[in-house]
Amino acid sequence: MVEEEQNVSFDGPGAVLVNLLTSLRHLPPAMLSSLIVMALSWLSWFPFFLFDTDWMGREVYHGDPKGNDSVAVKAYDAGVREGAFGLLLNSVVLGISSFLLEPMCQRMGARLVWAMSNFIVFACMAGTAIISLVSVNKYITEGIQHAIGENREIKIASLVIFALLGFPLSITYSVPFSITSDLTADTGSGQGLAIGVLNLAIVIPQMIVSLGAGPWDALFSGGNIPAFVLAPLFALAAGVTATLKLPNLSSGSFKSSGFHFG
Repeated sequence: MVEEEQNVSFDGPGAVLVNLLTSLRHLPPAMLSSLIVMALSWLSWFPFFLFDTDWMGREVYHGDPKGNDSVAVKAYDAGVREGAFGLLLNSVVLGISSFLLEPMCQRMGARLVWAMSNFIVFACMAGTAIISLVSVNKYITEGIQHAIGENREIKIASLVIFALLGFPLSITYSVPFSITSDLTADTGSGQGLAIGVLNLAIVIPQMIVSLGAGPWDALFSGGNIPAFVLAPLFALAAGVTATLKLPNLSSGSFKSSGFHFG
């Protein structure tokens, strides 16, 4: 009778979450470093995912979707369309890069590849902050007409960053899951459950950024620049942690396993 009650209690809606949390006790110590790197990585990624096209519309094109001036609204719309094109370039680079992951990991090791991806994100996200500051300065000194038609270099630089981010994104979608599978291959808790725990390191940062980015930006008079300034700091921390804390794995153990998303 007691055994039946225990079975019922673990068949409820919270059974999956309970299994995930209890499995933390059975994970190898190296998994903690993997979870920390994963969480820091996604804290740097989510500002881009959430605000990329809005950033193009506001900071690069200096538009305003709620503006009374039709020129500002049109500028924002043009920026959003340009941002969507940037995401297309991002996806193309991501797809091409996915074919390079296995030979890279076999040559360099998955640890260094993951660390490298975070350093690239650091450079790119720092680039978005620099572009924002330069673009805002030009807007202040040269007016809205500069933002709409004359800042070609800034627009090209923004699209280049969108495209370049496709390479580390392909690594983020694949390599951490391969590392987790390798770390938990000999544990009794199972690789599938470990992957579920790893996904918590994606979901929790997403909630933090979604709930906190708005108030954080509001502290600095709105705009996306504060969130984009914070993102490279998380990426740098993730890269340093991956380099120093992740274990050295066999370079031949990586097998590309497709895309994963929390």
